[in-house]
Amino acid sequence: MTITSPNISAVEPLTPVMQRDAMTAACAQLKHSLPMFTFAAQNHSSVNNVYPAVANDQWTSGFWPGSLWLAFEATDDKTFQYAAQVQVQALLHRIENRIATDHHDMGFMYSPSCVAAWKLAGDADGRRAALLAADQMLERFQEKGAFFQAWGDMGAPDNYRFIIDCLLNLPLMFWATKETENPVYAELARRHMQTSLTHSIRDDHSTFHTMFMDRETGEAVRGATQQGYSDTSSWARGQAWAITGVAFLYRLDPTPELKTTFDNLLTYYMERLPSDLVPYWDLIFTDGEEPRDSSAAAIVCCGLLEMATCVPADQAAPLRDLAERMLGSLARHYAVRDPAVSNGLLLHGTYSKKTPYNGCRGEGVDECVSWGDYFYMEALTRLSGDWSPYW
Repeated sequence: MTITSPNISAVEPLTPVMQRDAMTAACAQLKHSLPMFTFAAQNHSSVNNVYPAVANDQWTSGFWPGSLWLAFEATDDKTFQYAAQVQVQALLHRIENRIATDHHDMGFMYSPSCVAAWKLAGDADGRRAALLAADQMLERFQEKGAFFQAWGDMGAPDNYRFIIDCLLNLPLMFWATKETENPVYAELARRHMQTSLTHSIRDDHSTFHTMFMDRETGEAVRGATQQGYSDTSSWARGQAWAITGVAFLYRLDPTPELKTTFDNLLTYYMERLPSDLVPYWDLIFTDGEEPRDSSAAAIVCCGLLEMATCVPADQAAPLRDLAERMLGSLARHYAVRDPAVSNGLLLHGTYSKKTPYNGCRGEGVDECVSWGDYFYMEALTRLSGDWSPYW
């Protein structure tokens, strides 16, 4: 594909020296936060730019340990490994006892934390936790419609739906098939992927956040939003999940259709970016005073760098260049360098902003968000060399 945007060339790319400096600063931030988050979980978003410590009962609990594993890979500092494995034990306890697991976000929780623990440290408890999480995902599959139900009581009429985010939960299922040689995990992941890509993407290549399905026929009923501006807008992080989810799935299950979908999703996203290549929280906004979502930019960087590993060199080069420029913007203008300012890594993220047209309660607006921190570090790691993904 040809990536076009009047803003691309105006943003300087992240240089190798800047990449190393950014990763060093990120690891230092994590180490500074270890006393607070070794034996407690990190809240999904900061409050006045400071994350509070919370119980391990959120869908985002895998991102802090995922960041610790990335820091361990960058530094070989066993302190990071120790803290990450403490979190693995908490996540194992959680899935064994089904504590706040009545949802689909097992990949977000267990891929960057427990799959990483197995890959990097041979942590058998990490493997067990991740496989139990994949088993829990199987229980959320709805045959009528062929999808993993996002949340709520199974089959409940007001929650018979999936969301675009779930594309990032599917790599856990491919991993589980590889680990167990049981094809069911990957088969259901492929079926959900097809359902999602068929119904979640509009004709203009924007995305619905959530899609309600008919419990009797399995047909799509209506697209809606939970965290975007409205049902007819395109939530920036949702578009980012779609771009990067498709890239991850293309590596795991490459088809020409997936590559075309990636190109189209990315084109829509790029056409709506402001001058610094970091989107507003919903792509309906292209300028003005609305909050940004730096986490969406970090997510897209990982998708670009993932796809760059899967295509010929002439196609990979512009993807990598774009990721370097987006990361250059994040590192210069959004990254935290002073613990006195924040205990996070990336400022100006948005979890969910309440509007008259969506269903969210509103929180984490213009704050650090845990997945933004994680994907920023993952993107920096990907730039540094040949990295084996946790996904």
